Amino acid sequence: MKKALSLMLVGTMTVGLLSACGKTEEPASSVAESSVESSVEESVEETTEEEQVAEVGRPEEHVTLKMYFEGANVTDDSEALAAINDYLDEKLNVTLEPVWGTWGDFDTNAVLALQGGDDVDIYFTCSWTANEYGPFAKDGYYVRLDDPDNNLIEKYGKEVWDILPEVLKIGAEVDGADGRGVYAVPGFKDTAAQYCWDVNVTKLEELGYTLDDIKSRSFFDFGDIFAAAKEKFGDDFYPLLPEGTVLEEMVTNCYGVTGDTSEIVYESINPEDPSKPGAHGTTLVNRFATDEFKDYAKKVREYYLAGYIDPQVTNSEQSASVRTNHQLEGSYLIGTQSYAFGYEAQVSKERGIDVQFVPTSPAFTNTVTSQGAMMAISTASKNPERAMMFLNLLNTDPYLFTLVDFGVEGTHYNLNDEGEAVFTDKHADYSLWINGTGNVTLLPPQEGQGADFQDKFREFYGNAYSLPTLGWSMNCEEISDKCAAVANASAEYALPLDMGSVDPDDVLEGFIKKLNDNGAEDVVQTANDQLAEFLAAN
Repeated sequence: MKKALSLMLVGTMTVGLLSACGKTEEPASSVAESSVESSVEESVEETTEEEQVAEVGRPEEHVTLKMYFEGANVTDDSEALAAINDYLDEKLNVTLEPVWGTWGDFDTNAVLALQGGDDVDIYFTCSWTANEYGPFAKDGYYVRLDDPDNNLIEKYGKEVWDILPEVLKIGAEVDGADGRGVYAVPGFKDTAAQYCWDVNVTKLEELGYTLDDIKSRSFFDFGDIFAAAKEKFGDDFYPLLPEGTVLEEMVTNCYGVTGDTSEIVYESINPEDPSKPGAHGTTLVNRFATDEFKDYAKKVREYYLAGYIDPQVTNSEQSASVRTNHQLEGSYLIGTQSYAFGYEAQVSKERGIDVQFVPTSPAFTNTVTSQGAMMAISTASKNPERAMMFLNLLNTDPYLFTLVDFGVEGTHYNLNDEGEAVFTDKHADYSLWINGTGNVTLLPPQEGQGADFQDKFREFYGNAYSLPTLGWSMNCEEISDKCAAVANASAEYALPLDMGSVDPDDVLEGFIKKLNDNGAEDVVQTANDQLAEFLAAN
């Protein structure tokens, strides 16, 4: 049984291990330049001549690196990209050519680019995108970064590797095409999961309820609050705003496992102490065949029939955009949220309402969360060494990281007297998903977060529990046909059951039989055999 891992770093560690090529010359944050210079001098003193060349020397040959981002909303990158490339030219003789993948197009286009052998050098990857880290590493799409014969981390990425929390290093090790190892640089972001009720407190208080009414109830007891909202705000108001499997997972306390392409294998967690086994112990289950799921499906069906859920969110093709619109308009009462520390302040401002999050369990880390945002070098890249140098610099240099993530100071944001970033109207033209870029602890706090935000951020995630399965991923290779067949069978009813748009009394029994007819029981047994072997070895 693993103990809860401490991720908390010493306050200066984030900037104290910068690479020599990453010294901040034009600070965009409150990081002291003298601290950066001091750490660089110490680093150079401790390295060999060969290492100094790798860290400090600007390569003679100029190269262009293409990087595929996720979750971007960029309509004008001209000023930011000019500043980024001026800096990269000076430090690494590199030009960055970004591909601004959006939430809507990344999954399809990134996979097509990988499978088509496109000249993209670096891809965002993780445990939940279509170009999923483990399976795509196994299929040979990503370079092994700690290859014994050509260890890119040791040669060009030691600084970023040294500052990463141990939990991220554990999660980065997978069975890839070139053996078990590291095939991507983990992003130092919200490293733990914590599902929460996303509460529109503004509307809640209009109904005469308080946040304590949410904290004291379970999902099964929200009916009278939803009914009051429907009566007060009208038939076109839908008080419950769920996201896909998130609502199911936070109600059932069962969570999907990394690497499961069948999309049915779940592990249970203990909501009081996630470092201990949950209701099913360490036995993995078919999520649709549990009593927890059956109870959940019946209740969400009840809420759906009562008009508490917008029917449009049950349509997979428009669910995400409809949900986002409801959030931005504040036209909901209780939603679901995978929490990131400090997110309330950001979304309250964006939505123009008072948003508060109510956790349904403590924060915990598993393989899914430790692989939540990563940057992999494509095996099709002609410049993997320079790509590793770039990732090392990006994740250790506050000036560069802030420039890439926030844009240009004075154009896309300004710093107030507290050293907080205040976004301008121009930021709407250059808006990246902050957590998808890398080491977010390099950023200045945003307006309202406070000067000590990064210290609190590290403390929050440092206190997260680790699940017993941390570091384990399912390998579907030997049963890929069955996993694919089960996934296809699952697609028919998974989302409708999660959202309540079908009656579980009518379809659930037949649905489970269809899954089993396509090999679900073999898939779950294979997963359990693999997990048992992992736990015995750890």
